[in-house]
Amino acid sequence: MYFSFTGKDIMAPVLGVPPPPPPAPHMGPDGLILPRKPYNPCLTSTSHKDLHRELLFNRKIGKNVLNQKSELQRALERHREMVSRKEAERNQEESYKNDPRTALQRAIEQRAKHIQLSVRYNHLIIQAQQPQPMEPLNPLATARAKLRSRTDSQ
Repeated sequence: MYFSFTGKDIMAPVLGVPPPPPPAPHMGPDGLILPRKPYNPCLTSTSHKDLHRELLFNRKIGKNVLNQKSELQRALERHREMVSRKEAERNQEESYKNDPRTALQRAIEQRAKHIQLSVRYNHLIIQAQQPQPMEPLNPLATARAKLRSRTDSQ
């Protein structure tokens, strides 16, 4: 008497032999690891979806949420900066024309300022390079050093 088994019929286990373990969900029938789709945070995270939906809506209505400037605004700012720079140069030239000092006197004053700044800078560097008395950060180390000095002197 023969029984016909269809696809998923399970045979009764043979005594003493455990059934084979079911294949892992990430393993193929030949024992190779099956590729999985990568995790997509856009599809699973509701907060990310909401943020994306809000950004798309704001872009659609023309509202700028990310504080980005348009090309026209950037060009206008560059133009204003150039105009203010030219105005400052023009004011400086006019102040030189109205100044009773000669060009030599102004150059001497500028060099004196430069030397004064370099002396200050060198003084700060020298102060930074001087060794500072280092105290141990650990209070146990300070107590141990005190005890060691007492035992050495006795």
